[in-house]
Amino acid sequence: MDPVEWITQRVSSPRLSGDIPDEIMSGLEAAAARAPDHAQLKPFRCLVISGEGLTALGDLFVAALTRREPESTQAELDKIRRKPLRAPFIVVGIASLTEHVKVPEIEQLLSAGIALQNISQAIFALGYGAMWRTGAMAYDETVKSGLGLLENEQIVGFLYLGEIEGRLKPVHPVVPGELMQRWP
Repeated sequence: MDPVEWITQRVSSPRLSGDIPDEIMSGLEAAAARAPDHAQLKPFRCLVISGEGLTALGDLFVAALTRREPESTQAELDKIRRKPLRAPFIVVGIASLTEHVKVPEIEQLLSAGIALQNISQAIFALGYGAMWRTGAMAYDETVKSGLGLLENEQIVGFLYLGEIEGRLKPVHPVVPGELMQRWP
């Protein structure tokens, strides 16, 4: 498959399982590092969570929900605890923002998002799947603190990774001229 074809065929993979070899994970790190980085600030980093770490992340989600919504039911707590278990790996994309005269925070946030997207595209090209999720936990102070984020850092997404289970949704065709128009 040529590069444009595999980029245009990528879809989110909601059901993930299996394992991803260490050498592939190293390649994903290299893919993330190729995100645009004005002034070489390295405005992003990632945490890779797997194994028992997924259970710990579920416990952290429960602590966050309990703090934010003390009236949460046991069913709601159980549901949030299971969320990280939907895939064998989660890459937490983190924007590490630096004050810089020529590089505004928005550029740094975009760079962090592109780094996570590079991982998503690379893993798909290698025959695996990914699902990018955010939600309330990405913005929760308890979660950010529990993951060790610094004051200048923000979560840009939780990228769930693994072997694709089942069928993927069909790709919706792009209507020429809908997203890209010539100007003037």
